[in-house]
Amino acid sequence: MHTFKEHVSAILATGVFIILSVISLLLDNWLIFLVPAGALTIYLALFQTKFIILFLFFTTPLSVNIEEYVNGFGLFLPTEPLLFGLLILFLFYQIRSSILPKFIFRNELTWAIVIYLTWMLISSITSSHPIVSLKFLLAKLWFVVPIIGFGSLLFREFKYIKLFLWLFCIGMILVIMYTVTLHATYQFGEKESHWVMWPFFKDHTIYGAIVALIFPLLIGIYFSKKHNLLVQVFLILMIIINLIGLYFSYTRAAWLSIVAAGGVWFLIAFKIKFKYIAVTLITITTVILLSWTQIQFMLAKNKEEHTTEDFGKRIESAANVTTDASNLERINRWSCALAMFEERPVFGFGPGTYAFEYARFQEPENLTIISTNFGDGGNAHSEYLGPMAEMGLPGLIVTLILIAAIFYKSITLYNKWPSADRETKVLILAMILSLVTYFVHGILNNYLDTDKACVPIFSMLTIFMVLENQLENKKRAALNKTTL
Repeated sequence: MHTFKEHVSAILATGVFIILSVISLLLDNWLIFLVPAGALTIYLALFQTKFIILFLFFTTPLSVNIEEYVNGFGLFLPTEPLLFGLLILFLFYQIRSSILPKFIFRNELTWAIVIYLTWMLISSITSSHPIVSLKFLLAKLWFVVPIIGFGSLLFREFKYIKLFLWLFCIGMILVIMYTVTLHATYQFGEKESHWVMWPFFKDHTIYGAIVALIFPLLIGIYFSKKHNLLVQVFLILMIIINLIGLYFSYTRAAWLSIVAAGGVWFLIAFKIKFKYIAVTLITITTVILLSWTQIQFMLAKNKEEHTTEDFGKRIESAANVTTDASNLERINRWSCALAMFEERPVFGFGPGTYAFEYARFQEPENLTIISTNFGDGGNAHSEYLGPMAEMGLPGLIVTLILIAAIFYKSITLYNKWPSADRETKVLILAMILSLVTYFVHGILNNYLDTDKACVPIFSMLTIFMVLENQLENKKRAALNKTTL
């Protein structure tokens, strides 16, 4: 129930918003509109925080980086200002009355994140560009802390878990519809596929990664329970749009990540024991190492370019390390990351510094037609080698520990969750497979420095922690009932 004061404040806030909006229209100055918009946002953040968080979920796929308009100043709107505001608000609440649930402190995922952020802080202090690294750390904090802090409260109600999945997927579907429609005007050309998702996504690789990420979520929502006919049709339409977007993203890593998610689904669904998986992986690794010379010879014969629009040939081009510029540039970036690690193996060059440092590590034989002598082409193209170059060997280790903890805890949660609660169990599996698509994609690209990846990933992590606590509480309640 809302108090009388809350109702009055809501009426006053609405009145001020309307008056200032009318003034902005009369004066034909949209900047004045920022005042009521900001005032309304502050009001909602203070009194209806959940609406701001839900709005954040929906707008994350739709956010725009103003770096495209303000040179040299990268900021995603509206998400990053909202996240920063939520970070300040959460810290204020936490200091005042400690709103973070105690189960968050007990969860191993929390400690994996704390260790990861702590080493990021240490390597920021020793960074070759301390200001850059500390800004990178601050951005990471506003991606992580408010999502876990407020999410751990919001997701205690199951309806908000479903709402998060729906809102994020719908927001992404809108981006896909925009992208495919624009792409169609260029006859779905390969060159145009690199930028038609602008201004919502920088290029087709991160776009493809998030298109792939929502595919298991949409499938999970569809099969989680029996929906009415209208919802079923709507979901089927969303899945079709998602598949069209995936195909025309021309992102090979995204396609392969879906295949990997299918493989993990098979392992989980048929309860394949870990020892068999380990033996298989060791066997495959051994065969690869023993046959490396022959594999290199076969790869050298592969001349398929990723510029083709043919699906089969694009998949073949993923193994072309002889003439494919995209693959060769990725190898160039990886080689630079390894060289940077060799120079600074313990602390690395500092979080967020790869783009400032990799230029001098480029070897002439590794340069491609898309390489830049100034090294201003971006990151390490790997969610694993990037941290190793920027935070040293400990950085790689804490990253792997975090990823391992994510999958160990989530798969364990899925196995323990009662089958009678089909809806929750199916959605847990869908989120696991969604994360598989991202971290497999992370072998070839890295986007955890963006809202597009951080918001859904850390939201799903928070959901796992909340559900694990609920499961423990149910078991504890059942045990107490039995002993009475």
